[in-house]
Amino acid sequence: MPKSHRDLVVWEKAVALAGAILRLTRTFPNHERWELTSQINRAAVSVAANIAEGAGKGTDRSLLQGLRIARGSLAELETEILVAISMGYVGMSSDYLQRITEIERLLNSLMAAIRRGEKFRAP
Repeated sequence: MPKSHRDLVVWEKAVALAGAILRLTRTFPNHERWELTSQINRAAVSVAANIAEGAGKGTDRSLLQGLRIARGSLAELETEILVAISMGYVGMSSDYLQRITEIERLLNSLMAAIRRGEKFRAP
């Protein structure tokens, strides 16, 4: 277990992505404020928040559960970004999907390591 969620690279990247997403959605049309914008923002923040919650409970089992929930929120975020791209709110050349894929890989790797019994508690 990490000493803190702040020790996890995946959490750092999720926080950075959430900030980028929150800035991005400020550019969406006003009529999307309570629709797609709200959904995207909640999903983006949820990824980092669930990693933090799982790590904060202090057990491998809790961390795994938090990582699973974060992965689900990440899939939701990916879907919503794809919808935003299809609506023309986000350019195809943006790096949001690449960042989501990187975070997904990190989540999967961390989950696999925990299942193998690797310890994450700092000495």
